[in-house]
Amino acid sequence: MPGLEIDTGLIFFHFYQLGIAFALALPIAFNREHGSRGAGLRTFPLVTIASCAFMLVAMSVYEGSEAEARVMYGIITGIGFIGGGAIVKESGRVGGTATAAGIWITGAIGISVAYARYEIAIVLSVMSFLIFQFFSYLKRKEPECES
Repeated sequence: MPGLEIDTGLIFFHFYQLGIAFALALPIAFNREHGSRGAGLRTFPLVTIASCAFMLVAMSVYEGSEAEARVMYGIITGIGFIGGGAIVKESGRVGGTATAAGIWITGAIGISVAYARYEIAIVLSVMSFLIFQFFSYLKRKEPECES
């Protein structure tokens, strides 16, 4: 049985990467949690760190960008599936599309961090937070039905 070798430097590097991904998901998560949305403080950071972790593993295990691209496609598809579960149609109205888009964005943040493309991850985090925070005021409200 081969000896168990643990590279502590690599552990700290992965904590660093996953910590950045986690932190960049928090503004979106706080906004969605505060708005009493279905997904919030747990969902968004988990999606972000999971997508980052999958890419970090793929980058260290597979050789070549084609294999990494296949893993990325799988992540994108899987997150789309999770986001699809957030979309609800009720009484002729569709809700949860913004939450689904937010879940997809946090996946993109995680992948960006895995590739050390922090500038992309930061821009995605800031822009998403601003859209969630301020654009809801611009959304047209549908009139309530009178009974």
